[in-house]
Amino acid sequence: MAKSLLSQQLDALLTAENNLIANLSNASALLFESLHDINWAGFYLYDESKKELVLGPFQGKVACMHIEIGKGVCGMAFSSQKVQRVRNVHDFPGHIACDAASMSELVIPLTKGERKLGVLDIDSPSVARFTREDELVIQEFAEVLLKHFPI
Repeated sequence: MAKSLLSQQLDALLTAENNLIANLSNASALLFESLHDINWAGFYLYDESKKELVLGPFQGKVACMHIEIGKGVCGMAFSSQKVQRVRNVHDFPGHIACDAASMSELVIPLTKGERKLGVLDIDSPSVARFTREDELVIQEFAEVLLKHFPI
């Protein structure tokens, strides 16, 4: 199966670049500029010393800086290592409201080999914004990103 245009663009953008912050910054900018009806796109990275997710590069309004593992949509995606596609975040038990305008969310765990690295988080101001097709496209995007992770 051919890669989506979004994944192809990311692959081209990250080729020959080894800096993690630069790559995550450009990945979040690409998502924010390419996807319609979203208000946040970015990363939470796992801090092994503190056993929590810490805000990484993103596009959108200011965000929560620390998320406990297992808490909120991001913490749940990380702890379960399962994609979280939430139709309405206000129906998600323990949702962490960093931006009251966010209504739906898609979170992809980022794992390379056995190493849990963090999550890719995308928010939308619309209920039920993310489809199964969106989930597959963003999972593929995450796989391309992980290919360029410098670990």
